[in-house]
Amino acid sequence: MNNKGLEEYIREHRKEFDVNLPSDQLWGKISDALDGQTVKKRSGVPLWLGIAASLIVVMGLIFTYTYRNRGNEELQIADINPIYAKKELKFASLIEEKKDSLEVFAKKNPELYAQFSADLTKLGNSYEALKKELQNSPNQKVVVKAMVKNLELQLQVISQQLSIITEVDEYKKENQI
Repeated sequence: MNNKGLEEYIREHRKEFDVNLPSDQLWGKISDALDGQTVKKRSGVPLWLGIAASLIVVMGLIFTYTYRNRGNEELQIADINPIYAKKELKFASLIEEKKDSLEVFAKKNPELYAQFSADLTKLGNSYEALKKELQNSPNQKVVVKAMVKNLELQLQVISQQLSIITEVDEYKKENQI
């Protein structure tokens, strides 16, 4: 029989299909049989295996989150040596103060200030290079010492520059009279 023949047969005998429903007695027997039984639903996965899988998923998420955040963080001096971190902070704040003082004199002696700025820029670039090297260095303590020494040198250079500017100003005042 092809599909058209089957469809025609179903259309012609549709009422016969609708009439032959199970009797109420049959439904009652089925209901009574089901009431007497408790249906146990068994999962194909044992409980301990589900717990283990959940733990693995949670551990994987934690590891992924921690690893991803750790990769984005830059290694800081305080992570290696807190004492040097305090020194770095102290030197950095003193350098900023003295740079501000140096900029005040820049208006009076722009040529001298340009020379001093070039020296400080070189030291600052060296510091940044050391900071980048710190991230991958096998001997981080040596790099941290070099970074702090660089800041100390910057502070010494700025102090010397300020004293030179002060001497130049005094010389100019003495020669004006």
